[in-house]
Amino acid sequence: MRSVRAYVGLGANLGDPAATLEAGIAALAALPGVRLRGVSRLYATRPVGLEDQPEFRNAVVALDVPAGSGAAAGALALLVALKGLERAFGRKRRRRWGPRELDLDLLVFGRARLSIERPPEGVSVDPGKADRLLVVPHRDAAERLFVLAPLADLAPGLVPPGWGHAVDWARRRREAVEDADAVRPIATWDAGARRWSPL
Repeated sequence: MRSVRAYVGLGANLGDPAATLEAGIAALAALPGVRLRGVSRLYATRPVGLEDQPEFRNAVVALDVPAGSGAAAGALALLVALKGLERAFGRKRRRRWGPRELDLDLLVFGRARLSIERPPEGVSVDPGKADRLLVVPHRDAAERLFVLAPLADLAPGLVPPGWGHAVDWARRRREAVEDADAVRPIATWDAGARRWSPL
């Protein structure tokens, strides 16, 4: 079966977010036809958009996923799986940019550049007009250090379709804008134990 390299962002800030991300990574690796290819460092990040809430824990994983009959079909199938996992982890509808039990974002899907209607089971529980469309690469990724830092751990030289520059360049540009303490690495992934190891 043909596969595509996809990058998925994970975030949580309720309960024990580091443990939630460990469980989320295990759940992603267990999806049918999916192979876990890499896990970034774990980052402690300041909230964006709605600052009166707990710090987030963020990471990115590299997955080889079924390509589907085409980029759109493959990306939508992965999206539906991600939203199903969010619901399984107890994700609730809250204000946009509010606290999350588990957030899973499809950042990059191979060389695909997509803007397509989401099926009902692929719609986010959060309000917002972006809910109606799946945009790949993720529309906000280039402006979010909490995405760029962990993505650069895994694929610094990757040039996502439409960006015109590498992930590491975008990370360094964003570091010049955001406070140095806004995104801090706090742990690395221990693949053998399948858990975080503090730095």
